[in-house]
Amino acid sequence: MANNLSIPEDYHDFLRELKGRILQAQERAVIFVNRELVLLYWQIGLDVLNRQQQRGWGAKVIDNLAADLQKAFLEMKGFSPRNLKYMRSFAETYPDEQFVQEVLAQIPWYHNIALMEKLKSSEERLWYARQTIEQGWSRNVLVHQIESGLYRRQGKADTKFSRTLPNPQSELAQQLLKDPYNFDFISLGKEAKERELEKALIDRIRDFLLELGVGFAFVGRQSILDFRF
Repeated sequence: MANNLSIPEDYHDFLRELKGRILQAQERAVIFVNRELVLLYWQIGLDVLNRQQQRGWGAKVIDNLAADLQKAFLEMKGFSPRNLKYMRSFAETYPDEQFVQEVLAQIPWYHNIALMEKLKSSEERLWYARQTIEQGWSRNVLVHQIESGLYRRQGKADTKFSRTLPNPQSELAQQLLKDPYNFDFISLGKEAKERELEKALIDRIRDFLLELGVGFAFVGRQSILDFRF
């Protein structure tokens, strides 16, 4: 424990400033990851859509693509057939890449799915997307606002939109930080880190035992040993 008697007078102000800077850095990093993920999904959806429309690829291609991508990227859950269909719908619903970059890439993928499923009007989707960013809405709050008809009640009254990052304490920021799609995308999920750590440790132990030679043995990973005599 730190000795409080040795803490300078301005220490707590300095600590508060550092905490704020760390939160802002986390926020920028996770928004960047989310932006790249949403753009990737849009591009995949557009490529699939174009091939189906221009080259006559059938619906079955999505199942094949999902299986091959899941095999290649074992840690990512975003390549299910259902999610690939969402990607295709996403690209079909929003053909303007700039709009996707400037607005939709600022909110999580689950939010974008909700906008597609709950709304038919592009004007309403845009309004709710912007409100989500400005107000820091979680997905549940977004769905509630849509179902309660918030746009019809006050949508026309507020059309301003400033591209600002969500408040670090907002529900939106918290969901971005915990979004499983983001973790899968950068392969930093809790289970993935544990597996990588376990593998690295066991590899070192195995190599060490092999170097020792006779009298030592490497039995295997997570093997149960019975020492009863």
